[in-house]
Amino acid sequence: MPPRARQVQVPLSPADPAERARRRRAAATARARTLDQWRGRGFTNAETAWNSPAKSVETILPGVLSHLRLEQRLDESKIQTIWSQILDPTLVAHAQPAGFAKGTLFVNVDSSVWLNEIVRYRRHEILERLQTALGKTVVQRISFRIG
Repeated sequence: MPPRARQVQVPLSPADPAERARRRRAAATARARTLDQWRGRGFTNAETAWNSPAKSVETILPGVLSHLRLEQRLDESKIQTIWSQILDPTLVAHAQPAGFAKGTLFVNVDSSVWLNEIVRYRRHEILERLQTALGKTVVQRISFRIG
């Protein structure tokens, strides 16, 4: 019968003090991480958003509406209908609003004769009427072009 091989047992706690300290630190770190997660700390931003308390619509809605600038867009959409109501019909027949960006209203004019007439004599009158109807912050400038 062959001789039996000796089994070597690995001690559960290492004899090396540095290895024991490393294992203790690793266990303490794992314990701290588990407790932080249980207490709701140490999460990423996405995880924190899911764990944050619910907010009422009343607190969220004003911020969303101001971000969308709905009142300003409503005023901008009114320009087309107000244009024909507050201005002379002959002028409306030759000049139409074409676009709006950053407080500037772009108006297409059908001929250079009308462009010259509007720019020289009627620009300030048109701007004043639009600002009276919509407010001074909506339409700040008017740019006329042939189109």
